[in-house]
Amino acid sequence: MLSRSRYLGLVILALGALLTVQTPASATPVIPPKPGGPGTYVLRCYEQRDVCIWVLHSYEKGNGKDKTKPGTPAKQVKRVCNHGGAPQACSDAELGNWSNSEQCYLKRWDPQPPFTDPVWQGHTDGAIWACVREQGYDEGKHLVTRFVWLPGPPDTVVTDPLTLAYRAIALMNLQAPQVRSAPGVGQVGLVNMPVWLWVEKSENTFGPITKSAEVPGLRVTATGVVKAVDWKMGDGNTVRCEGAGTPYSKAKGIADSPDCGHRYRKTSHEQPKCQYPVSATAEWTITWQSTLGDTGQINMSQQAATQLRIGEAVPVLVDPGSTQPSAPAAGDC
Repeated sequence: MLSRSRYLGLVILALGALLTVQTPASATPVIPPKPGGPGTYVLRCYEQRDVCIWVLHSYEKGNGKDKTKPGTPAKQVKRVCNHGGAPQACSDAELGNWSNSEQCYLKRWDPQPPFTDPVWQGHTDGAIWACVREQGYDEGKHLVTRFVWLPGPPDTVVTDPLTLAYRAIALMNLQAPQVRSAPGVGQVGLVNMPVWLWVEKSENTFGPITKSAEVPGLRVTATGVVKAVDWKMGDGNTVRCEGAGTPYSKAKGIADSPDCGHRYRKTSHEQPKCQYPVSATAEWTITWQSTLGDTGQINMSQQAATQLRIGEAVPVLVDPGSTQPSAPAAGDC
């Protein structure tokens, strides 16, 4: 059993992206959670001003990167907190935020104890929370504290849809594109001859891929797919391919790629290691929708690199008096 002062000495409130609830008047304003910038979040106080929360102000950015559209306005329902069926204040400036499931005020223990601490119960994920409630009456009132492991956010956390969208994106584990070309690495292409470019398709490198993230009362589902790949060819040119590109096969001969190719006008002899540095940037478009009707779009990118060696056809001189061709003089490459 810990006194209020002893408890406050052990546990402090983590000002992270997850815990956004605060008391309205006496508490110092909490910095709005990321992602988002100034104006993205607004402080909203519920009736009777027993709790204030940072909520997402639906917006549409002008830079084309993140676009969020509000869904059908949902009926605002005041959060009901109870202790054994009796009304309970949902927030306490010192103790944290009330959890109906745990029947106590919860604060994330910060710093977290080492995994060797028995409180983890053998887990290595989630987090440890201090669970505090007041017991007794009149002069006998005192605080009782226990520490609990939770696999995810508790039911006190107020989270906006955009934050959940980014959590869903993190679960996608998006990876750099798997680049391919003809000629490929270790081969030599020729000036003015076609170069074929493409990327291998997989769920994590090209999509489509769908993941969801949720907290009690709110779920967001996001779907990502690569809409285009921008190839910087190392000679000052950029090739934009609206798709994965077409893999090359010997049957194609010296034909141009139907949807993603390039022709070099100069050799790579003057480039470092006699190779053009080539990068491929996959442009992801991720759309999301919440169970409250909010929708949005987030654009992201993943990049990979390769090198291409480009030479030129060299005429071979034949000595009329010899059956062996004379090799051209060797250059730096």
